Amino acid sequence: MRKPGWASLALALCGFLGGCASEPAARHNAKVYRMGEPVQTGPLVYTVLDTEWLDQLGDPASPRLPQNHFLSVRISVTNAGSTTSGIPPMTIIDSHGTAYPELEDAKGLPEWLGYIRTVKEAETLHGRVLFDAPTGPYRLKVADDADRENQTSATVDMPLQLTNPQGSTGL
Repeated sequence: MRKPGWASLALALCGFLGGCASEPAARHNAKVYRMGEPVQTGPLVYTVLDTEWLDQLGDPASPRLPQNHFLSVRISVTNAGSTTSGIPPMTIIDSHGTAYPELEDAKGLPEWLGYIRTVKEAETLHGRVLFDAPTGPYRLKVADDADRENQTSATVDMPLQLTNPQGSTGL
């Protein structure tokens, strides 16, 4: 007669290791996208168009200054779904895993998308979102507006670019 101990231990270990995962594999897209590539999370399709580092916002006479540096990310978001969808706040993540949330107030940023935003079915929004973070390369985490348990997310690689699209430096 065999002892049930080893089989029980192996089964328990498999269950434990599976329970340690932070997100089910089916809900998290492990692929990291490049800037310019469309990224779909649920009904939302994001495209990161460019980034720009800024050392201040607003009127030069009374500028708004960041704690670190402002990172402006120009994106488009299309709703490929059949109902209006919210666009959740975004996060940037550095190479050490430190996360910096999107700023709730980007007053003075041209083309700011706002912080609380929705997109109708078959509609595309274009604009900018803002972060305050040390200068460096980041990954932008985007998601759909499903509840936390069913939410899908993806990341977009944003290499460090110290020259903006117009050819001048933002720092």
